[in-house]
Amino acid sequence: MATDMPATARAACPSAGEMPPDQAEALAEHHHGSHRHLLHIPGERQTDTSVRLDAIIVPTIRNPSQLEPAAQLAAHLGCPLVSIHSHARSRAMDAAALMPPGLQFIAIDIDDTSRLNLPDFATSALLRGTIFQRKDDSSTKRNAGLLLGRLMGWDHVLFLDDDIDVHDHQEISRAVSLLHSYDAIGMRVGGHPDNSVVCHAHRLAGGPQDSFIGGGALATRTSGRSSFFPDIYNDDWFYLLDDRFLCRVAVAGDVSQKPYDPFDRPDRAQDQELGDVLAEGLFWLLDGGGDIACRDVAETAYWSECLLKREAFVRGVLARVRRMPHLPQTDRLAMQLSLVASLDRRRCITAELCASYVRAWRLDRRQWTEHLTLLKSQNSLPAAIEQLTKPGSEPFGYHCQETSNCARRTARQNAAAA
Repeated sequence: MATDMPATARAACPSAGEMPPDQAEALAEHHHGSHRHLLHIPGERQTDTSVRLDAIIVPTIRNPSQLEPAAQLAAHLGCPLVSIHSHARSRAMDAAALMPPGLQFIAIDIDDTSRLNLPDFATSALLRGTIFQRKDDSSTKRNAGLLLGRLMGWDHVLFLDDDIDVHDHQEISRAVSLLHSYDAIGMRVGGHPDNSVVCHAHRLAGGPQDSFIGGGALATRTSGRSSFFPDIYNDDWFYLLDDRFLCRVAVAGDVSQKPYDPFDRPDRAQDQELGDVLAEGLFWLLDGGGDIACRDVAETAYWSECLLKREAFVRGVLARVRRMPHLPQTDRLAMQLSLVASLDRRRCITAELCASYVRAWRLDRRQWTEHLTLLKSQNSLPAAIEQLTKPGSEPFGYHCQETSNCARRTARQNAAAA
C-alpha cells in the first residue's frame, strides 16, 4: 500500500465523494446499502435490570494479549470470560497466564473442531471439498460457545470478537437488560466499518453503505431458539434469522472495531463471496417485507436473478474504483484485484448451489434443535467440557478459574431442571 495513504486511514474515510441521488437510485436495483430499518430501536421501558450477563464468549486466533479488553469488561460486569482458542499463536494456557487475579475465566483449546459435539451440518457437507469450503473456524467456535452456554446454564451471553473494543461497560449492561424483550441485541460497530471487502470498496468509491449488526458484538439468549452459526461468511446474519423473518432483534450500545486492511489479499474477497450472495439475497426479501420461507428462495429462478444483480453491482463498484480521484496507484490496484477476485468467484456460484444451500440450511435448523434436546445441563465445568466433546473423543484441554458466581449459575440451572 502507498505510504501517503495508509490502508487503515483509507478504510476509515467516509467515501471518495457522495454518489449523486440519481446514481444511488439506479444502484438500489442491484444492491441495498443498508438493512438497519429491519432492526428495532428499543425504548427505556423495555429494559429489565434484573437480567444479568452470564458469560462473555470470545472466539480467538490472536495473541492472548488481545483478550485484555474483554477481561476488563468481564471484571466490570462480574461474569466469566470464555475464550475459545484454535491457533498456535493463541493457546488457552497462555491466555490463563495473562488473566488478572480474581477474574472468572475459562480458556479452552479447540485444536480439532471435528471433535466438537456438533451435528454433521448439511450446509457444511454441501461445501466440503469444494472451493467454497471455509478456512475460517469462527462460526464453529461460536456454536461451541452456544453449546457450552446451554450446558453451563447460561441464559444470556455476549459474543465478542477479539478485535472489538468496548468503551462503556454500562452500555453492555443495558443491551443485556433488553434480552428480556428480544432474542438478540447487536451493538453498533464504530471505528473501522464492519463490511465485506466488496462493500468496503463500494463505500470508499462513494456508494451509500451502512453496516449491519453481527456476531462481533452480539448479546443473545441461548435458550428458546433453534438458530446456529453456519460455516459460511455472514454466519451471524443467518443466526439472526428465524424460519420466516428476522428474530426479535434490536440494536443498542456502541463498540469499535480495530482497523485492518480489507484489500491486503484478494482471496479474502473470494472467501466472502458465496456468503455475501446468500445473505444479501435473503435480506433483499426482508427489506421488501417478504418472507424467507417463501417457495422462491429454495428455487433456482430467484437466485439466478440475485446472481445477475450481484454481477452488475460488483462490476459497477470496480468501474467507480478505477475512476477514484487522488487515490495512489498501489491502493487502487489492491482494491481492483480484490474486486476482480470477487467476480471470478461469483462466476463459480450457480443458482442451483444457492437454492441447495438454503434447503440444507433449513434442514440444519431442525437438526440443531434436535441436537439441543439431547444436551443435559451439567453440575460442573469438567462434565460440560466432556459433553462439549464428541462421544469417544478425548475432551478438550482447558484452563479455568471459577468463582462463586459461576458456581451459583450452575446450581441455579440444576435447580430449575429439577
